Amino acid sequence: MRHALKSVSLAVAMVAAIAPAFAQGLFDDNEARRRVELLRQSVETSQRAMEERMTKLEGVASDRGALLELASQLEALRGDMSRMRGQIEVISNQIDTADKRQKDLYLDIDTRLRKLEQSREQQAAQADKPAAAEAEASPAETKAYQAALDQFKLGNYALAVSAMQGFMVTYPQSSLAPNAQYWVGMAYSGQRDYKSAISAQRKLLAAWPDNPKAPDAMLSIASAQETMGAKGEAQKTLQELIARYPGSSASVSARQRLAATAKR
Repeated sequence: MRHALKSVSLAVAMVAAIAPAFAQGLFDDNEARRRVELLRQSVETSQRAMEERMTKLEGVASDRGALLELASQLEALRGDMSRMRGQIEVISNQIDTADKRQKDLYLDIDTRLRKLEQSREQQAAQADKPAAAEAEASPAETKAYQAALDQFKLGNYALAVSAMQGFMVTYPQSSLAPNAQYWVGMAYSGQRDYKSAISAQRKLLAAWPDNPKAPDAMLSIASAQETMGAKGEAQKTLQELIARYPGSSASVSARQRLAATAKR
């Protein structure tokens, strides 16, 4: 296209060069001069038209380049989004797995503590059978407690809180009341309401300081404090746990946590 434009320009130059000769020799009359002038104007008009077309074509080519670049960027963004979705899916699976492990851990702790409690009750029964009979939970109490605990197992933490609190209102003297209070705190932790979780566990410590659940309640308090960023308070709670309940399994965990913190 540019080569054609140069050719037209050359034609204009040639016409401009020979026009005087035509005017002087070959075309003496005014008609010859008029024809040469018309030819010059025609060539100039064609040149301008071709220049305009070249400008438009260059603009279109530039726009196409921009569109190609934009398409390339969009494709790269699609790839990034796809990778991000994959990462989100992996993280979601990890969170679900961690949540399940946490629930299993809580339930395992509760099962082991229930077995310890039953063993202690059997030992107490040998010394004082009437007292043991009074401390034993009735079938109705056990059923209500288990129903509330099932809500926690299902991850229905708000319902678990309501069910455990309802259990304690209905059976305030039940031997399972400390357990119910403990799971209220754990259900609040499941909802990430750590202030309420700490408050619930402190109620357990105030009402049943000698219950087997008390050490675990203190360990739960320390965990909530650390999650909230109060690491100093968490360490004090762990130290207090070790001092008050040195023979508990929770104190072993407390020592391990303090040792891990000291290495950081």
